[in-house]
Amino acid sequence: MAKVAATPCAAYAHMTKQIKVGKVRIGGRAPVLIQSMAKTDTRDVKATVNQIKELEKAGCELVRIAVKDFQAASAIKKIRKKIKIPLIADIHFDYRLAIAAIENGADKIRLNPGNLYKEEQVIEVANLAKKRRIPIRVGVNSGSVVSGVRCQVSGVRGISLAIRMVKVALNYIKLLEKVGFYDIIVSLKASDLVTTVDAYRKFSKVSQYPLHLGITAAGPVSTGIVKSSIGIGVLLSEGIGDTIRVSLTGHPCEEVAAAKNILQALNLRRFSPDIISCPTCGRCQVDLQKIVREFEARYASCVVRFASKQFPAIAIMGCEVNGPGEAKEADIGVACGKGYGAIFKKGKIIKRVKEKNIVNELIYALRTTQDA
Repeated sequence: MAKVAATPCAAYAHMTKQIKVGKVRIGGRAPVLIQSMAKTDTRDVKATVNQIKELEKAGCELVRIAVKDFQAASAIKKIRKKIKIPLIADIHFDYRLAIAAIENGADKIRLNPGNLYKEEQVIEVANLAKKRRIPIRVGVNSGSVVSGVRCQVSGVRGISLAIRMVKVALNYIKLLEKVGFYDIIVSLKASDLVTTVDAYRKFSKVSQYPLHLGITAAGPVSTGIVKSSIGIGVLLSEGIGDTIRVSLTGHPCEEVAAAKNILQALNLRRFSPDIISCPTCGRCQVDLQKIVREFEARYASCVVRFASKQFPAIAIMGCEVNGPGEAKEADIGVACGKGYGAIFKKGKIIKRVKEKNIVNELIYALRTTQDA
């Protein structure tokens, strides 16, 4: 496979081949995209479509569904007609489900090398995917690598799990390339974030196929977000990764929100204003938590009416110590005193308002700034 030229831009430190999935592009200089997975029974078309529409509204850009039998594969045709984002079929054990999913209109197929590994079966799927121009994700999972001698990797006893995962991925890629199939995306997920980061780093040094990042089975929302943010964040900060999924035991929209926050924190993409708010202390004399919650809700409900998509930085500070001095880089902000707030722009105070009017004044200042 031809190598892609490197770029000095940190966001693209690991330049990858660009692949089209449905109407979106992955890899190369494309933005890092957000993926999630419907947690419904795919055979229930109505429930699956409703959840995918929720995900679309939340900002999900690709969605995966479980295809555990032929009824689920057949449902793809109906689901695909009713959603806007690319649909990815998750296939395990039975290669015929991959074929059925492609025939029913899936935009991408995920194959697990740990349980779908027979060469003639993989090649049959690859040939059909090539004919229909459907990408395949080689979805390596630490669990299946550990449990199976089926991974068809020789001489791997005693080496690290991360290296084994990379070898499994590379061997599987060779099967696909054997029939001239190159629309490949790769994931190397473990529940242990150190192993995951190590595997992605190692793979990125030897291949330029696009990478889908995630920590598999990261856990419940509270701990899973931390695990995923560290693992995915470390890799993205090194320029590794083209799509991400935050796998949580929770509603999939929580996965999307977490993914957006990760991308925004790294300045890779921006979805909302950057809210800078202090943790509060004994100096704070207003209900700052309430003010921040109300501002977030108000902004979310009226953002579509704002003229600009260049989201500003907004500081909401509990006292004069933290603002406007420490928050002078914010576009708009408030520094609070006893029952009041001093509204400032670029570090310059423009007015003082009562506590009950702080959110209204911030929204007004935001509108006038974006309309200017």
